[in-house]
Amino acid sequence: MKTIIYMVRHAESPYTEGTERTRGLTLKGQGNAAQITEILKDEGIHTIFSSPYARAVLTLEGLATALELDIHIMEDLRERHFSDDNIRDEEFMPASKRMFEDPDYALPGGESNSVCQNRAIDVLKPIIEEYKGKKVVIGTHGHVMTLMMNYFDARYGFDFSNQTSKPDIYKLEFEGMELKQVTRLWEA
Repeated sequence: MKTIIYMVRHAESPYTEGTERTRGLTLKGQGNAAQITEILKDEGIHTIFSSPYARAVLTLEGLATALELDIHIMEDLRERHFSDDNIRDEEFMPASKRMFEDPDYALPGGESNSVCQNRAIDVLKPIIEEYKGKKVVIGTHGHVMTLMMNYFDARYGFDFSNQTSKPDIYKLEFEGMELKQVTRLWEA
């Protein structure tokens, strides 16, 4: 009996320092969220979970409305905390790469890949168990999505994370806790 998890990376969001939890979607992001609804509305979704961050919830709001489902907010699906300090754009990629090379490495005050992965997996495993044989949407963020997928298959790492788009959709097929197949549904 296959359990299907649709990992949905949030749509484009305008970056403004200090609005990590509350920033919404750009106009393009809003249009992409509507496309996500069209892609997933006929898949037979049973339930929807999301990061508490507005951009993740807003990406799935149309789908939830179309399916007449609630969005269950899960704090531990939130974006990873990279650092207590502001990270300059030129520092981000080297730091991210190092985190994938050394899962226990973290910037000052930030989460390591191991810590982030463990908190997200502690949410995902019970979902897979509780919704065995069903179809579930999970709205989350690029690194968190990658780390959840990486837990089941090490091929999903730094390079994979960098080729994902905002938004993105991956259909994960599980038999028990074994990831059997991954299909990208979003066409960037």
